Amino acid sequence: MAVIVWNEFLIPYHQAVEELKVKLRSIRREYRKKNEYSPIEFVTGRVKEISSILEKANKFNIPLERIGYEIEDISGIRIMCQFVDDIEKVVELIRQRKDMQIIYEKDYVTNVKKSGYRSHHVIIKYFVNMAEGQKVILAELQIRTLAMNFWATIEHSLNYKYKHDIPQNIKEKLKSAADAAFKLDEEMSLIKEEIKDAQKLFEVKSSIVSDVMNNILALTAIGKINEANSFRKQLDKLIEKGEIYELNELLNLTERTINMYK
Repeated sequence: MAVIVWNEFLIPYHQAVEELKVKLRSIRREYRKKNEYSPIEFVTGRVKEISSILEKANKFNIPLERIGYEIEDISGIRIMCQFVDDIEKVVELIRQRKDMQIIYEKDYVTNVKKSGYRSHHVIIKYFVNMAEGQKVILAELQIRTLAMNFWATIEHSLNYKYKHDIPQNIKEKLKSAADAAFKLDEEMSLIKEEIKDAQKLFEVKSSIVSDVMNNILALTAIGKINEANSFRKQLDKLIEKGEIYELNELLNLTERTINMYK
């Protein structure tokens, strides 16, 4: 019978999760730096608990020596999107990558599970560079909307409580909630452009405010306290109700003032 030294066995899976989170989050940062809308809202990841790995192995009669080859979600990544049509965009980004190899996909957004579960799963082969050489592992990427993720998290908790035998009346309520969550996604998609415009405006405003604050701190650092306090009062008034052009004017004024004292 195979014996697994779990601390050693799980090292590449932990490394894969950390690397994948960094790589996928960098996609979001890349879009934001170009002032473009990112289909990725945020990314989380985890390595399956040993008890859950053994439970799954027992359920599907997987020998211990085959766990690394047959359990695909020891490393798990969740990619959250704001809108349903963002899911396909993220999947396409994954398909184009050269640092991971797609084994297969499971589209539960189009082919909704009977329970109401929706998500797009991508099983990948990922190459981890370890101290003793390269290790190939399997990982599962789940791409879903925020509403889908909220529902799936609740379902997971109930499955854990009832050991995957959820009472019928609760199943019916869950299915109804899943349909309501998808209806929310559909309604949000109808005003997607309005939401994107509002978010972009917020990000631009936040960036300008940050630049003005940095200039105020710079003035303080060179001893121009009165000027710094004056600009801070103006900024406080503009933060809540100021227009972008007014904040830009304040930014330009603070920059000119700094240049004047250089």
